[in-house]
Amino acid sequence: MAGTEGSGLPDKPAVFLLDKPHFQVRLQSDLLKVDLKDGARAEIEKLAEARPALRDTIGWMFQTIIPLDVHLWEIEKVTVESSGRVNIRIPHRRDIHIPLEHVEAERLVEKMNELIPIEKERRIERQLAEQVAEKDRERQKADTLKYRPIR
Repeated sequence: MAGTEGSGLPDKPAVFLLDKPHFQVRLQSDLLKVDLKDGARAEIEKLAEARPALRDTIGWMFQTIIPLDVHLWEIEKVTVESSGRVNIRIPHRRDIHIPLEHVEAERLVEKMNELIPIEKERRIERQLAEQVAEKDRERQKADTLKYRPIR
């Protein structure tokens, strides 16, 4: 059930893992993975995970059926209901609801609320680094064009 099978990259170690009869919740330092174990939805999920290009192309359609891997920086809010159901609010995407025992839900939400701010900060740092690199590329291109002979 590894989401990185097609990419050749190994999964990061789980920070928190819950193995339920019909699904598995795996929290990594930067990613939440909810994998279904059986049924038609699990088959669709396996197909999507095996072909990243397919998942990227029609991922918006799968999000209504499958809670695919969610980067922690994408998550706006995580709460626990008194029933133990974990609610994960993701802007511009269907929210994810995970039915758990109340104690499991509390532990998962506590760990996620610890990791989400760290990942949001890393995301901002990556974006700033990308902007700096883009400006450098543009400046180098302009410098190259400046010294080109005019024909």
